[in-house]
Amino acid sequence: MAKSDVIVVGAGVAGLAAATALSQAGARVKLLERRPYIGGRAYSYEHPALEETIDSQHVVLGCCTNLLDLAQQAGMAETIRWYDELIFLEPNGQRTPLRPGRLPAPMHQTMSFLRAPMLGLADKACIASGLLRFLRNYPRDDSESFASWLKRTGQTERAIRHFWEPVVVGALNDTFERCSVKYAGKVFHESFLRSPEAGRLGVPAAPLSEFFAPIAALASRAGVDVRLKAGLESLEQTSDGRWTVRAAGETHCADAVVLASDFKQTRVLLNSLPATVEDKARMEAGFEAFVPAPITTIHLWYDRDVTGLDHAVLLDTRIQWVFVKSRIRRWPVERGCYLELVISASWPELEMGREEILSSAIAEFETFFPAARQAKLVKTGVLKEARATFSVTPGLDRYRPAQATQWPGLFLAGDWTATEWPSTMEGAVRSGRLAAGAVMGDRGRFMAPELPATGLMKFL
Repeated sequence: MAKSDVIVVGAGVAGLAAATALSQAGARVKLLERRPYIGGRAYSYEHPALEETIDSQHVVLGCCTNLLDLAQQAGMAETIRWYDELIFLEPNGQRTPLRPGRLPAPMHQTMSFLRAPMLGLADKACIASGLLRFLRNYPRDDSESFASWLKRTGQTERAIRHFWEPVVVGALNDTFERCSVKYAGKVFHESFLRSPEAGRLGVPAAPLSEFFAPIAALASRAGVDVRLKAGLESLEQTSDGRWTVRAAGETHCADAVVLASDFKQTRVLLNSLPATVEDKARMEAGFEAFVPAPITTIHLWYDRDVTGLDHAVLLDTRIQWVFVKSRIRRWPVERGCYLELVISASWPELEMGREEILSSAIAEFETFFPAARQAKLVKTGVLKEARATFSVTPGLDRYRPAQATQWPGLFLAGDWTATEWPSTMEGAVRSGRLAAGAVMGDRGRFMAPELPATGLMKFL
């Protein structure tokens, strides 16, 4: 029987964060992952037919302090490409850049916002009024839907389509009816108002598994025993209060276990543990409240650059965002153009075939970038992530569990646990560090400080 102080189950972003923090604090840590790779849902793989490495695009913001702190520790901060400007494109070719100016926060984007051709004067007035409601902070109560908030605050149809929708659907991967005002408000408070640095957009400049590899290396250097292809078979608490875990035919024993798996897998594991009928019913009700949300990405390779941009937000279309990965990764020109089209909240696409998705997406893409019609489309790919994130539905907070469980020595990590963040890489890192803190008896021990507000926001 292999012994360790702590066993972390799941080598996704949350598990890596938990294992690294615990090992750096002096614990003997064993990290078990059922897949042959690290990263969990934030992964990349080599497509056998395309002979290309593809993934579903993830981004980071300047306010993601825990993810950036972990990246700094792992020596991978330079693999993030940073952008201060967002380009909004309309099908008619009109471009709206939003970028920070010289005014102090929260007014740092005021001048580019006032000049934005994608919005009329009435639209801008409604948006400004709405943003003022998030000035001091976002709502602490998550019971109201963002759809209700938009109606209550009198937002115009164009303001919704050209501002609120691309930001919220892109950030939270869901429709307005299934997003609470709390988390929508958090997105705007943190990324549009708090400071210019907080709203900076960072895009990984490498495929995700390659991007996260330095964190796994950091964990190994800290002493974590990483075991891949070690799927969990059973979990039991012994009479002396310790835990035994059986994985890949081997039994491991530890004082504590951190389950850093998604809510579906965690549900199965927790249901195997002894609990009262009332506790099991309460637990089941909590898991039933979690709804997975899908993302579909379309991957296109052209023989030449067809965009002239690294990324852009697309308006009035099914595609929310385009990332030109060949430019982000600084490919030489002769390698051609590789880009990814992102469709968030893609429930309709789950029922559609590959060719139907491709033909629709390419037609929409060419509307925004006519140069693509003259270029040669070399190859294409479609990636559907049915469980990419979870929906931050109104009222979900009361079901998001704390990292410490009712079983002594058993802890939970994962972006779906109580982190005060939506389903993001930052939320995953926070959950791992919170779980590590709970193991050590100090929940906030490993948390990075929040990015300070600047300008006038320091006083608000």
